[in-house]
Amino acid sequence: MRIRRRRHGCSLKGLRDGSTNWSLKTFASDRVLAVNPSRTRMKGICYLVGAGPGDPGLITLKGKEAIATCDVLVYDALSSPEFLGWTKPGCEKIYAGKRAKDHAIPQEGINALIVEKSLEGKAVCRLKGGDPMIFGRGGEEAAELAAAGVPFEIVPGISSTIGGPAYAGIPVTHRDHCSQLTIFTGHEDPSKPDTSLDYSQLATAPGTKVFVMGIARLREITTNLVGHGADPATPIALTRWATTGQHRTISGTLADIASIAESQNFQSPAVAVIGNVVKEREKINWFETKPLFGKRVVVTRTREQAGKLSVELKKLGADVIELPTIRIDPPEEKREFAELVRDAHRYDWLVFTSPNGVEKFFEGFYSIYEDARSLGGPKIAAIGPATVAKIKEYRFTVDLVPEKHVAEGLLEAFKSQDVDSQTVLWVKAEETRMVIADGLHEMKAIVDVCLAYKTVPETGDPTGAREILAKEGSDIITFTSGSTAEHFFNLGIELPEGCQLASIGPITSSVLKKLGHPPQIEATRHDIPGLVEAIKRSF
Repeated sequence: MRIRRRRHGCSLKGLRDGSTNWSLKTFASDRVLAVNPSRTRMKGICYLVGAGPGDPGLITLKGKEAIATCDVLVYDALSSPEFLGWTKPGCEKIYAGKRAKDHAIPQEGINALIVEKSLEGKAVCRLKGGDPMIFGRGGEEAAELAAAGVPFEIVPGISSTIGGPAYAGIPVTHRDHCSQLTIFTGHEDPSKPDTSLDYSQLATAPGTKVFVMGIARLREITTNLVGHGADPATPIALTRWATTGQHRTISGTLADIASIAESQNFQSPAVAVIGNVVKEREKINWFETKPLFGKRVVVTRTREQAGKLSVELKKLGADVIELPTIRIDPPEEKREFAELVRDAHRYDWLVFTSPNGVEKFFEGFYSIYEDARSLGGPKIAAIGPATVAKIKEYRFTVDLVPEKHVAEGLLEAFKSQDVDSQTVLWVKAEETRMVIADGLHEMKAIVDVCLAYKTVPETGDPTGAREILAKEGSDIITFTSGSTAEHFFNLGIELPEGCQLASIGPITSSVLKKLGHPPQIEATRHDIPGLVEAIKRSF
């Protein structure tokens, strides 16, 4: 077996500075920015963005664009941690959340902050739970920006007052029950000497009534409503952390809901729905009936790869926490990698064993060549449907796929091919087992190893996932490779009581066993859909 180390005949733009981006267009644009930095300077502006009730999928496209392009993100406690991953590199993230009497930054400070950052010429995204103009103090913040002469835009969001009940299976309007909707807050300005709520009017108003930020005063609110003429038997439902993986609903009547909430330690944030529309929940309660509803699942894949597994688990109702334990870095020998990619057309076979390898290979390939035909005519072998799918994204066909999605399976599949004296380029991670190279060498193939990337421990934790896991626990922790398992246990996090470990396949399981933590769940089909199906079956 040999590894080629050529040093001639190739323009390797973008490699000398250690960059991981192989695009020539990117380097060209970098040169323009260096000459004319003023061309791209954005005039200061502040976007007041509604993040929706909690499910990241409920934010608007314009809201997501504001997060992705902003220079400064000022976010509150009701925003999904997933939003933080949408920001561009270098974005300044400032937590300004508020919980009852615990304010990270007082409202006056938030007003001053977004004005100050905008006046510095930065694009500021003020991300607020629900809709910024519905009990979100967005009007006050907009007024401060206007007074300071700061350009701003308001990006509405889905309010928890309608989104929360919808996920609980409760329509806030229904032709069989009501044609009027009243929304009020249970948390008023504490400096007010008296409440501005007219309970006599609220109690007798027809239709549905919805209130937020009132769990701490639930007994006071329901008592006042009944005392001013509301029927004590009126149905009421409370939904906590609506639309998220921690979503939970309790129901009762105006007469008993306070006692029910107290007995179950039901706390904020929650939205309350009062009226006969609550009865529709018996028929259309769709979210809370999903197979993994109420189950917390930890995903340990890289940030770039976590999305697919997280999405599939969330579709089943799981509360997903992304806690990446590894990240993908460039290989140590970048020039050697580039030279092997350049000469890929000279090989009889290309072997890919991971989507990461495919992505890094073609990033390098298209930084050197403009035409896909420059790859020539090597046959392509790949392990697993995810790797095959990634290859097809680049419009190439895979010639050999093993039935078993492991290295040993690929070697078995190669026995049907005559590879004696044929050249093989295996694109892999630096730390991957050498099983394929050794096996093909025994078949008298000439194998070159192309180290495309390396996996290293992930040290950052911007969403606080480790603290959440340590404090609140989890039902399942997933592992999609031996490296995710090794680096997870290197973090020193104690496994929550009753937590099950889920492995994508036998290789990952063997690593877990060596670490003293054999998995309770192992995928029969060794890919993401197979892992999701195994988790679903376990419950």
